[in-house]
Amino acid sequence: MFGQRWSRLRSCLQTGMRDELLDRSRQALAKRTDRALSWFGYDFAKQACVLKPMSPGNFFFSSESVDSILKLLRQRLPGRAEEIIQEAEEIRHHRFRLLGHSPIDYGNSIDWHLDAVHGKRAPRKPFYRLHYLDFAECGDSKVIWELNRHQHFVTLAKAYRLTGNLWYVDELLRQQRHWQAENPYPIGVNWASSLEVALRCLSWIWALYLLASSPNIPELRNEWRPTLALHGRHLERYLSTYFSPNTHLLGEALALFFLGVLFPELALAERWKQLGRKILVRESQRQVRSDGFHFEQSTYYHVHALDIFLHAAVLASINCIPMPQHFGKTISKMLDALFLLSRNGCPPQLGDDDGGRLFDPRRNQTRHMLDPLSTGAVLFDRGDFKLLVSNLREETLWLLGEEGVRHWDALREAEISTQSAALADAGYYLLTTSNTQLIADAGSLGAYSGGHGHADALNICLHAHYRPLLIDSGTSEYVGPGSDRALFRGTGMHNTLQVDGLDQAEMATVFSWRRLPHAVVDLWVRGQSCDLLVANHDGYRRLEHPVTHRRWIVSLKNGTYLVRDVVEGSGRHRIDIAWHLGQDLQWEGERLFRIKGMPYSLSLVPAHQLGWTEELDTQMCSPAYGCKARMTVVRFHANVALPAEFAMLLVTSKHVSGSTESFQRCEHLDSGIAEYTHRTDTLEYSFMFNETGNPWRCHTVASDAKYVCHRSALGTSEKLLFLCDGSYAMTGELDLSCNRRVEWAELSLRDNVQTVSSSDGSAVLAPTMLAVRSGPAALHTR
Repeated sequence: MFGQRWSRLRSCLQTGMRDELLDRSRQALAKRTDRALSWFGYDFAKQACVLKPMSPGNFFFSSESVDSILKLLRQRLPGRAEEIIQEAEEIRHHRFRLLGHSPIDYGNSIDWHLDAVHGKRAPRKPFYRLHYLDFAECGDSKVIWELNRHQHFVTLAKAYRLTGNLWYVDELLRQQRHWQAENPYPIGVNWASSLEVALRCLSWIWALYLLASSPNIPELRNEWRPTLALHGRHLERYLSTYFSPNTHLLGEALALFFLGVLFPELALAERWKQLGRKILVRESQRQVRSDGFHFEQSTYYHVHALDIFLHAAVLASINCIPMPQHFGKTISKMLDALFLLSRNGCPPQLGDDDGGRLFDPRRNQTRHMLDPLSTGAVLFDRGDFKLLVSNLREETLWLLGEEGVRHWDALREAEISTQSAALADAGYYLLTTSNTQLIADAGSLGAYSGGHGHADALNICLHAHYRPLLIDSGTSEYVGPGSDRALFRGTGMHNTLQVDGLDQAEMATVFSWRRLPHAVVDLWVRGQSCDLLVANHDGYRRLEHPVTHRRWIVSLKNGTYLVRDVVEGSGRHRIDIAWHLGQDLQWEGERLFRIKGMPYSLSLVPAHQLGWTEELDTQMCSPAYGCKARMTVVRFHANVALPAEFAMLLVTSKHVSGSTESFQRCEHLDSGIAEYTHRTDTLEYSFMFNETGNPWRCHTVASDAKYVCHRSALGTSEKLLFLCDGSYAMTGELDLSCNRRVEWAELSLRDNVQTVSSSDGSAVLAPTMLAVRSGPAALHTR
């Protein structure tokens, strides 16, 4: 046994894990040393608070500017001041709104170690001996930590500055002093996570600067500085460099940077500032993908990381601390990624929803994810950001002050592009029109073992008219009695295909997966008349009879999307396809759903096949961590022999009248071609799919393309012929030919004029019209 351990240890030392092993060993020894020192009454806060003569750094606002910012808050955000005061009253009476839970009453004396949602109390023992993810031992530690982040101190401080009522300050000071007495270092769950230590530290700093130089308020800087220094000591000793090198490490680095900049009188301030800056700059390169999306594959974690980088950049600028150019470029790319996901409403809840935010913990709904775009509009002169968010957000007022407001007012709104786009490195593909946006996930489960990603390969979310129609179901909670963790992160809670009732990956722990699926994009085409995504994943290749799921998504650029699921393999399997509808949708008739209070609708139009069963069900979704609400789910399932396929039209409309649209699959003896027809009151479509790319014929259409669409306008001569990944497509009337295979090409006939467009214009041969109703046709190319 000892020989095996020594062999593993030697292997670690000889590989890239050497630094990790040394750091983890150092932290383990430091934890036990701290515990031993506490036995002898060592005053950690006093010893950490060694001072030198230095002037404080500059915060986002000065004490003199607080009143002017509050005046702007009342002017620009009507009702917000009243909300702050109302929430402060609840806090004063120990009723807390934690995460997505209903207000929780903590009684006369706050138990800082209590998960009051589940009635579980974390034991008071050295923090490193706590198993904080063990519900039986600690309850839901996120509930405990949310209270102990003390972000409600900021609310109390703002309420005092809005009203002048000292009882808000008295309550804040009582809670802060009580917390210190109840959380001696290093005992208890509130020292167990370095990120939580960091966020608490940042809250105290915000409250301190909000109350600075206020009349009738004692000097708090001297009182709080020793405990803040202890927080800094803890952060430096127990950074999440290898434990959680994600937003945990970012938050910890931000707190060190704040302490170093704003408390330069502390002996270790310069070291903390440089360390925090170094980590933030390094991690901005490591954690953010080339397309600007955060590597956790979670919308919420993306926004959380963006918050951290924005706060760091603004504080550095105010204090004339240079940051490398690429740091600002990374922030700009992250803002662009968020903007793209939000062009038709709030971004979907892709991946885990942690519920945590900087500055204000109540910003835990999807609508709050747009807040960074308000600040980004000012910092990067983005009129399209301004148009999307419409109004300044409170966070921007505090970060940028009056000067930022003046810049916002002078910034001209700019048009929001409705072109389809891709965050290709993250694997998100956005098929967009003027009124709709479909987001398809063809990316990974996230960094490392996919800790905050969901088993949602080829998942679809759909927005129309700034309302969510097809949604991601959310997170619910990480731990709990009969925890929903496995359910909500599983494949069945997403708008994708499930095989044999199994997830696309195997759940290993609360924050890890085994056998992660690999998604591959086969085709991504943005044409004149349609956009097309084809992708597949291998999550079910692990089965005894391996299965590959391939999804075709076609946007007709009129608010209608065709989704074709192809299941490749052998043997019989149960196939489930679920569509999770937004909470604002209400049933109007067969597969027709209307957005409440609006004249817009979504129709689900399947191409019916024998053996498939349809169900309309009600299920729970999670709009915020800890919160659950009802949603409607439409499911289709069958036990089929593979290969098999199923196709659906998603039709968004400005009308709620019953749909007259038809969608059918055409059976062919040639199994290499799958054809579907779609007919509306004015148009008739034929969609032809050929997996091989070899020459084929279907009725009057001949081609070698993998996808062809033929559209005719009823009652007119208007026609369209579109091909993807091919060199020619011909009908009885139109001939679209290229001298080599192209990504896409299309030929349209309207008013006796032919127009040709292609991804490779030089490859297109002059079209001929095999039959024209009257006279020669003119030719336009582009």
